[in-house]
Amino acid sequence: QVQLVESGGGLVQPGGSLTVSCTASGTIFRRYAMAWHRQAPGKQRESVASIISCTYTNYADYVKGRFTISRAHANNTVYLQMTSLKPEDTAVYYCTTQGTWGQGTQVTVSS
Repeated sequence: QVQLVESGGGLVQPGGSLTVSCTASGTIFRRYAMAWHRQAPGKQRESVASIISCTYTNYADYVKGRFTISRAHANNTVYLQMTSLKPEDTAVYYCTTQGTWGQGTQVTVSS
């Protein structure tokens, strides 16, 4: 079984930066994508970014150019570097792979 633990969330001012991490344990297959999703209060969960291996990435239009996803196979960790943050980026950010979801980490963008 796979377990995912997110970390790194917090409060940041608009225009600021923050990096969240997700570490996977268990049987991890590198061919599977790892992805970040987010869910804001009262809204549906939405895709943010995904990565296959350490090379192929995909981003939602609303974060393209501001967020960067990366993956380190050595420690089964995926990162989401977020810059130029906006209040509308406020959400719980979830990591997922191989049909498993983490518990989420709260990101709040506010002055």
